[in-house]
Amino acid sequence: MSLHIAIDDKAPVAKSVLMPGDPLRAQFIAENYLDSPVRYSEIRNMYGYTGTYKGVPVSVQGSGMGMPSMGIYSWELYNNFDVENIIRVGTAGSFNDKIKVGNIVVSLAASTDSNYQHAFRVPGQYSPSCSYELLRKLQQAGQENSIDFTAGNVVSCDVFYEIGDDWWKQWASMDVLAVEMEAAALYMNAAYAGKNALAIMTISDHFVTGEKATVEQRQKDFTDMMKLALEAAVK
Repeated sequence: MSLHIAIDDKAPVAKSVLMPGDPLRAQFIAENYLDSPVRYSEIRNMYGYTGTYKGVPVSVQGSGMGMPSMGIYSWELYNNFDVENIIRVGTAGSFNDKIKVGNIVVSLAASTDSNYQHAFRVPGQYSPSCSYELLRKLQQAGQENSIDFTAGNVVSCDVFYEIGDDWWKQWASMDVLAVEMEAAALYMNAAYAGKNALAIMTISDHFVTGEKATVEQRQKDFTDMMKLALEAAVK
Protein backbone atom coordinates (compact mmCIF):
# COMPACT_ATOMS: atom_id res chain seq x y z
CA MET A 1 0.00 0.00 0.00
CA SER A 2 1.46 3.35 -1.03
CA LEU A 3 1.91 6.09 1.55
CA HIS A 4 0.29 9.52 1.48
CA ILE A 5 3.52 11.26 2.50
CA ALA A 6 6.61 11.25 0.27
CA ILE A 7 9.96 12.19 1.76
CA ASP A 8 12.66 14.20 0.09
CA ASP A 9 16.01 12.80 1.26
CA LYS A 10 17.23 16.37 1.74
CA ALA A 11 14.54 17.05 4.34
CA PRO A 12 13.65 14.10 6.58
CA VAL A 13 10.70 14.48 8.92
CA ALA A 14 11.72 15.79 12.35
CA LYS A 15 10.92 13.99 15.61
CA SER A 16 8.42 16.76 16.48
CA VAL A 17 5.70 17.80 14.04
CA LEU A 18 3.09 20.57 14.09
CA MET A 19 -0.11 19.58 12.29
CA PRO A 20 -2.54 22.24 11.07
CA GLY A 21 -5.52 21.03 9.10
CA ASP A 22 -4.97 23.44 6.21
CA PRO A 23 -1.90 22.67 4.06
CA LEU A 24 -1.59 26.38 3.27
CA ARG A 25 -1.35 27.07 6.99
CA ALA A 26 1.43 24.48 7.10
CA GLN A 27 3.16 26.46 4.38
CA PHE A 28 2.59 29.73 6.29
CA ILE A 29 4.08 28.31 9.49
CA ALA A 30 7.08 26.88 7.68
CA GLU A 31 7.84 30.04 5.72
CA ASN A 32 7.28 32.48 8.60
CA TYR A 33 8.53 30.60 11.68
CA LEU A 34 11.08 28.00 10.56
CA ASP A 35 14.63 28.63 9.42
CA SER A 36 15.59 27.13 6.05
CA PRO A 37 12.32 25.22 5.51
CA VAL A 38 12.28 22.55 2.81
CA ARG A 39 9.08 20.98 1.46
CA TYR A 40 9.43 17.21 1.81
CA SER A 41 5.99 16.19 0.52
CA GLU A 42 3.25 17.59 -1.68
CA ILE A 43 1.15 14.53 -2.51
CA ARG A 44 -2.47 15.68 -3.01
CA ASN A 45 -1.20 19.18 -2.12
CA MET A 46 -1.04 18.12 1.55
CA TYR A 47 2.21 19.95 2.17
CA GLY A 48 4.88 18.90 4.64
CA TYR A 49 7.97 20.93 5.55
CA THR A 50 11.06 20.49 7.68
CA GLY A 51 13.16 23.35 9.02
CA THR A 52 14.57 24.47 12.34
CA TYR A 53 13.18 26.57 15.18
CA LYS A 54 15.78 27.96 17.58
CA GLY A 55 18.22 25.51 16.05
CA VAL A 56 16.02 22.45 16.65
CA PRO A 57 14.59 20.45 13.70
CA VAL A 58 10.79 20.81 13.48
CA SER A 59 8.38 19.66 10.78
CA VAL A 60 4.96 21.02 9.81
CA GLN A 61 2.51 18.69 8.08
CA GLY A 62 -1.03 19.38 6.92
CA SER A 63 -3.58 16.90 8.23
CA GLY A 64 -6.68 17.76 6.24
CA MET A 65 -10.13 18.02 7.82
CA GLY A 66 -11.75 15.36 9.96
CA MET A 67 -10.66 12.22 11.75
CA PRO A 68 -10.19 9.97 8.69
CA SER A 69 -7.71 12.43 7.20
CA MET A 70 -5.92 13.14 10.49
CA GLY A 71 -5.88 9.38 11.07
CA ILE A 72 -4.03 8.73 7.82
CA TYR A 73 -1.36 11.39 8.12
CA SER A 74 -0.62 11.03 11.83
CA TRP A 75 -0.52 7.21 11.49
CA GLU A 76 2.11 7.45 8.76
CA LEU A 77 4.16 10.01 10.68
CA TYR A 78 4.23 7.83 13.80
CA ASN A 79 4.63 4.44 12.20
CA ASN A 80 6.50 5.06 8.94
CA PHE A 81 8.65 8.10 9.69
CA ASP A 82 9.53 7.57 13.34
CA VAL A 83 7.93 10.80 14.58
CA GLU A 84 7.73 11.00 18.39
CA ASN A 85 5.63 14.13 19.00
CA ILE A 86 2.67 15.61 17.12
CA ILE A 87 1.04 18.88 18.14
CA ARG A 88 -2.21 19.69 16.37
CA VAL A 89 -2.73 23.43 15.82
CA GLY A 90 -6.18 24.39 14.61
CA THR A 91 -9.51 25.97 15.42
CA ALA A 92 -12.49 25.04 17.56
CA GLY A 93 -15.95 26.27 18.48
CA SER A 94 -16.53 27.19 22.13
CA PHE A 95 -19.42 25.78 24.19
CA ASN A 96 -18.43 27.77 27.28
CA ASP A 97 -19.31 31.43 27.84
CA LYS A 98 -16.06 31.92 29.78
CA ILE A 99 -13.94 30.82 26.81
CA LYS A 100 -14.03 33.64 24.28
CA VAL A 101 -13.29 33.89 20.58
CA GLY A 102 -9.52 34.19 20.27
CA ASN A 103 -8.80 32.18 23.44
CA ILE A 104 -6.65 29.06 23.25
CA VAL A 105 -8.02 25.69 24.34
CA VAL A 106 -5.89 22.61 24.97
CA SER A 107 -7.50 19.19 24.74
CA LEU A 108 -6.72 17.13 27.85
CA ALA A 109 -9.09 14.48 26.52
CA ALA A 110 -11.15 14.13 23.37
CA SER A 111 -14.68 12.85 23.58
CA THR A 112 -16.09 11.83 20.21
CA ASP A 113 -19.16 10.75 18.30
CA SER A 114 -16.93 8.86 15.86
CA ASN A 115 -16.45 5.11 15.55
CA TYR A 116 -12.75 5.61 14.84
CA GLN A 117 -11.83 3.43 17.82
CA HIS A 118 -13.24 0.31 16.11
CA ALA A 119 -9.90 -0.06 14.28
CA PHE A 120 -8.18 -0.87 17.58
CA ARG A 121 -10.66 -3.57 18.67
CA VAL A 122 -11.01 -2.16 22.17
CA PRO A 123 -13.66 -4.13 24.12
CA GLY A 124 -15.34 -1.03 25.53
CA GLN A 125 -15.39 2.76 25.31
CA TYR A 126 -11.85 4.12 24.95
CA SER A 127 -11.10 7.62 26.31
CA PRO A 128 -8.34 9.23 24.23
CA SER A 129 -6.18 11.75 26.07
CA CYS A 130 -3.14 13.91 25.47
CA SER A 131 0.46 13.24 26.39
CA TYR A 132 1.43 14.61 29.81
CA GLU A 133 4.99 15.17 28.57
CA LEU A 134 3.83 17.56 25.86
CA LEU A 135 1.27 19.17 28.17
CA ARG A 136 4.00 19.90 30.72
CA LYS A 137 6.18 21.47 28.04
CA LEU A 138 3.26 23.54 26.77
CA GLN A 139 2.51 24.84 30.24
CA GLN A 140 6.13 25.85 30.66
CA ALA A 141 6.12 27.56 27.24
CA GLY A 142 2.93 29.42 28.13
CA GLN A 143 4.40 30.73 31.37
CA GLU A 144 7.65 31.80 29.71
CA ASN A 145 5.88 33.61 26.86
CA SER A 146 2.90 34.99 28.84
CA ILE A 147 0.40 33.09 26.67
CA ASP A 148 -2.68 31.84 28.52
CA PHE A 149 -4.78 28.82 27.64
CA THR A 150 -7.61 26.76 29.09
CA ALA A 151 -7.27 22.97 29.29
CA GLY A 152 -10.12 20.46 29.45
CA ASN A 153 -12.30 18.07 27.52
CA VAL A 154 -13.20 18.77 23.90
CA VAL A 155 -15.35 16.75 21.51
CA SER A 156 -14.16 15.58 18.10
CA CYS A 157 -17.16 15.32 15.78
CA ASP A 158 -17.48 13.65 12.39
CA VAL A 159 -20.17 16.03 11.15
CA PHE A 160 -19.51 19.72 10.53
CA TYR A 161 -23.04 20.72 9.48
CA GLU A 162 -25.14 19.29 12.31
CA ILE A 163 -28.93 19.18 11.84
CA GLY A 164 -30.59 21.08 14.68
CA ASP A 165 -29.40 24.02 16.73
CA ASP A 166 -29.07 22.55 20.22
CA TRP A 167 -27.00 19.39 19.67
CA TRP A 168 -23.98 20.96 21.40
CA LYS A 169 -25.79 21.66 24.68
CA GLN A 170 -25.65 18.03 25.79
CA TRP A 171 -21.86 18.10 25.41
CA ALA A 172 -21.68 21.42 27.24
CA SER A 173 -23.69 19.96 30.13
CA MET A 174 -20.82 17.48 30.66
CA ASP A 175 -18.26 20.33 30.84
CA VAL A 176 -16.98 19.74 27.32
CA LEU A 177 -15.34 23.04 26.42
CA ALA A 178 -15.34 23.07 22.65
CA VAL A 179 -15.82 21.13 19.42
CA GLU A 180 -13.29 20.30 16.71
CA MET A 181 -12.78 17.41 14.28
CA GLU A 182 -9.35 15.77 14.65
CA ALA A 183 -8.02 15.38 18.21
CA ALA A 184 -9.60 12.02 19.06
CA ALA A 185 -8.08 10.25 16.05
CA LEU A 186 -4.68 11.82 16.73
CA TYR A 187 -4.75 10.75 20.37
CA MET A 188 -5.78 7.19 19.55
CA ASN A 189 -3.04 6.82 16.95
CA ALA A 190 -0.50 8.19 19.40
CA ALA A 191 -1.61 5.81 22.15
CA TYR A 192 -1.44 2.77 19.87
CA ALA A 193 2.01 3.76 18.60
CA GLY A 194 3.32 4.62 22.07
CA LYS A 195 4.02 8.20 20.98
CA ASN A 196 3.09 11.71 22.18
CA ALA A 197 0.23 13.94 21.00
CA LEU A 198 -1.35 17.22 22.01
CA ALA A 199 -4.12 19.28 20.38
CA ILE A 200 -4.13 23.08 20.70
CA MET A 201 -6.99 25.07 19.24
CA THR A 202 -7.82 28.76 18.94
CA ILE A 203 -11.52 29.52 19.36
CA SER A 204 -12.83 30.84 16.04
CA ASP A 205 -16.58 30.46 16.67
CA HIS A 206 -18.81 30.64 19.75
CA PHE A 207 -21.94 28.52 20.09
CA VAL A 208 -23.28 30.49 23.06
CA THR A 209 -22.90 34.01 21.68
CA GLY A 210 -22.80 33.34 17.93
CA GLU A 211 -19.60 35.37 17.65
CA LYS A 212 -17.01 34.56 14.98
CA ALA A 213 -13.35 35.57 14.79
CA THR A 214 -12.48 38.59 12.68
CA VAL A 215 -9.60 38.59 10.22
CA GLU A 216 -7.56 40.65 12.70
CA GLN A 217 -8.25 38.21 15.55
CA ARG A 218 -7.26 35.24 13.40
CA GLN A 219 -3.94 36.87 12.55
CA LYS A 220 -3.00 37.80 16.13
CA ASP A 221 -4.50 34.95 18.13
CA PHE A 222 -3.46 32.19 15.75
CA THR A 223 0.05 33.60 16.00
CA ASP A 224 -0.05 33.06 19.78
CA MET A 225 -1.12 29.44 19.27
CA MET A 226 1.63 28.72 16.77
CA LYS A 227 4.24 30.37 18.99
CA LEU A 228 3.08 28.28 21.94
CA ALA A 229 3.21 25.05 19.93
CA LEU A 230 6.66 25.75 18.52
CA GLU A 231 8.09 26.62 21.91
CA ALA A 232 6.71 23.38 23.34
CA ALA A 233 8.03 21.36 20.39
CA VAL A 234 11.65 22.36 20.99
CA LYS A 235 11.77 21.92 24.78
